[in-house]
Amino acid sequence: MGEQTRQARRRSGWRRRTGLAAVAAVTVGALAVGALAPAAVAAPARPDSVQQGLDALVHRDGLPAALATVKGRDGRVRSYTAGVGDLATGAAVPRDGQVRVGSNTKTFTAVLVLQLVAEHKVRLDAPVEEYLPGLVRGKRIDGRRITVRQLLQHTSGLPNYTEYDLQPRYYEPRELVDIALAHEGHFRPGTKWEYSNTNYVLAGLIVQKVTGRPYAREVEDRIIRPLGLRHTYFPAPGDTGIREPHPHGYHQESAAGPRQDVTELDPSWGWAAGQLVSTGSDLNRFFAALLGGRLLAPPQLAQMRTTVPAEQVFGPRARYGLGIVSRPLSCGGVYWGHGGSIPGYETRGGVTADGRAVTVAVTEQPPTEGPMKRTDRLVDTALCR
Repeated sequence: MGEQTRQARRRSGWRRRTGLAAVAAVTVGALAVGALAPAAVAAPARPDSVQQGLDALVHRDGLPAALATVKGRDGRVRSYTAGVGDLATGAAVPRDGQVRVGSNTKTFTAVLVLQLVAEHKVRLDAPVEEYLPGLVRGKRIDGRRITVRQLLQHTSGLPNYTEYDLQPRYYEPRELVDIALAHEGHFRPGTKWEYSNTNYVLAGLIVQKVTGRPYAREVEDRIIRPLGLRHTYFPAPGDTGIREPHPHGYHQESAAGPRQDVTELDPSWGWAAGQLVSTGSDLNRFFAALLGGRLLAPPQLAQMRTTVPAEQVFGPRARYGLGIVSRPLSCGGVYWGHGGSIPGYETRGGVTADGRAVTVAVTEQPPTEGPMKRTDRLVDTALCR
């Protein structure tokens, strides 16, 4: 297994125990119309590069299904699917179906914190101790020396709780923090970058402490409802299914191993770091609204887009801001998004400054890194074509 794949598995918190333990990071599409032939006869439609990319993920890489929603340079929105939505029944993949979007949740959490910064209720460079007194303590861990900014930018040095032995059950957020704090801090805060879901569970706890309201309510009232994200929700305790039409999610421990349906699981282990369910069109709308200034005032958006290198997880020349990632495009410039890994689903995508947007989802965490590299290239293809 490649290093990127191993890191993705650790970030998502996937663990194999006796049987299967799912604990812990989306029909043929429209085809472009060809030009008229000299004899004024319509030429065959040209192959669509996005559809070809999805088909390759299914037929060459063996993934059960792949979905994409693309907003192009012309402003048109196109949705694509490939593969089978349910291997047991052979059901079709629902167009723009709901999937678990994993760590895309982190961008929502970062938006909440930055909105509170704009309201003068949180300071980015204040210590975590100011909002969660006495909570963040451990060996080489001290919340008096870790700032809110360092949580959002993954420079806190906190251990990642999903690297340890979680069980397939409901978790309270404080339990997740306790799992991390049972281990030694990895480095002095602010001296390195290292991805840790623990950072965003703590950020969610800060949101709750400062507002006096549940995290899920804040996400709903501040982001989901104002943007009209009708197919996005934060699962309630005990809500293990996916509410609207969706492709099933699958897991293989190895390329030769059996494939198991992991669509239903308790996602509470992800909480403010990875629990959301959404669709490609909703994610595109969210990231476009964010980069377009609809969710954050210019000073907070500028802070969000202040980045540090994050190549070891997100690839060459990738940089991490406050809950958002910038990646270079082959056609020039960058796109902004996040991506998510969670048992059964992988999502990739983002938006550009001129309004292009894409979300690609596949219905399995591949046991090797090749399919996700090709998924990343498909995002680039969709944004650059």
